[in-house]
Order: sequence, then structure tokens, then C-alpha cells
Amino acid sequence: MRRDYFTLGLRNVEDTADGQPTVHVEYNGPSDAFETRLTPETAVDVAFRFQTPVDDSGASGVFSIADRMTGEFVLEVNADATEILTLIDAARAYGEATNDTDKGYSVLIERNGEQLFEAEKRTLLVYDQDGSLLRHHSLIPSGVEL
Repeated sequence: MRRDYFTLGLRNVEDTADGQPTVHVEYNGPSDAFETRLTPETAVDVAFRFQTPVDDSGASGVFSIADRMTGEFVLEVNADATEILTLIDAARAYGEATNDTDKGYSVLIERNGEQLFEAEKRTLLVYDQDGSLLRHHSLIPSGVEL
């Protein structure tokens, strides 16, 4: 699936008092191609992989969602690293503010304003450009071992 079919946006990351931080993905590709890859029942894993060195100003990478059962990528979209790290900080703050570390953030995927998929997530794994896990940048719930 082409990355340019997707547009990534964030909601409620500046002020979590407005609600749970949300990754909003707009799908603009062929109507049947995406719907067959993702159903409301699909369990997914979310990750971000840097394509540039982590410390670069203007660092960027790829935000991805994969089917937890098959490992197949459902979608990939180019993303600004600062936005993803802001999302992670907002998800941590939201969990602390609500006294519920299970709350994290949500993922919402839409096409032409129609909701295709929504899930609440607690984990977002962040990898450097070589594929090594960056634990201190990742959102990993307590009690989870990788």
C-alpha cells in the first residue's frame, strides 16, 4: 500500500484536558484496497522507525500499523519524528492525568470522513534507522517485557 495514500495528523497532544491523544490517519487511496486489510476486529501493533539519525533536527521516519496476528503491514505513512515523540509524551501525560496508565492514545483511520477503524493503544515502539528499539522514546506500559 502506497504511503502517499495516507495523511497523518494528531489530536489532543497539546492539551490532554481536551481528551485522549489521537493519531488520525486519513486514507485517500482506492476504496476496496484498504478495507480488505483492516476490519474493526483486527488487532494491531503500532510503531515508528526513524529514517534519519535520531538527533538530527528535522528527523523523520515511518509510522506504521501492522496486523498483530500476521505481522503484515496494514499501513505506513511518512511522519515527522517530533510529532510522534509529542504524541508519546501526551499519551504518558494523559495516563498520569487520568490515573489510568492503560489509557495511552487512540488510533483513528478515516476515508472521506467515514470511520474505517478505531483502537485504543498503550504501546508505540520506536526504532532507530538501524532497527534497534529505542526504549526511552517508546511508549511501553509497565509490566510489559520485550
